[in-house]
Amino acid sequence: MGKMKRNEKGFTLIELMVVIVILGILAGLIVPRIMGRPDEARRAKARIQIESLETALKLYKLDNGNYPSTEQGLNALVEPPTVGTPLKNWRQGGYLEKGKVPKDPWDNDFVYISPGSHGDFDLISRGADGEPDGEGKNKDINSWESE
Repeated sequence: MGKMKRNEKGFTLIELMVVIVILGILAGLIVPRIMGRPDEARRAKARIQIESLETALKLYKLDNGNYPSTEQGLNALVEPPTVGTPLKNWRQGGYLEKGKVPKDPWDNDFVYISPGSHGDFDLISRGADGEPDGEGKNKDINSWESE
């Protein structure tokens, strides 16, 4: 029993310390790059939501002959408008899959203007601050601009 095997397999304390230091260095290089991604992901999601709303608005126009007015808003995609001319061909169940108008990734309402100053309609997400214009993560995402 007094004999110890010299060929025992395992890691020494120094080997473990070297691995921990290497992992720390890698984490220090990678984490800052990942931390900037949530804002980019939200902007991409807003762009996708705008494209989805554009498609629903085009289907609405195919059925009804025109886009909802600014007064009717995006809510006209989920329930028949009570304002303006009554619609005969409004699709039962609406034009959005989940039956409600989505909010942008920052939990703000999309701005809808029809007729728009950049086309038949303008769709806008006001960015992280929810205010017009802005820079960086607060920059507006507009339907007439491609990023």
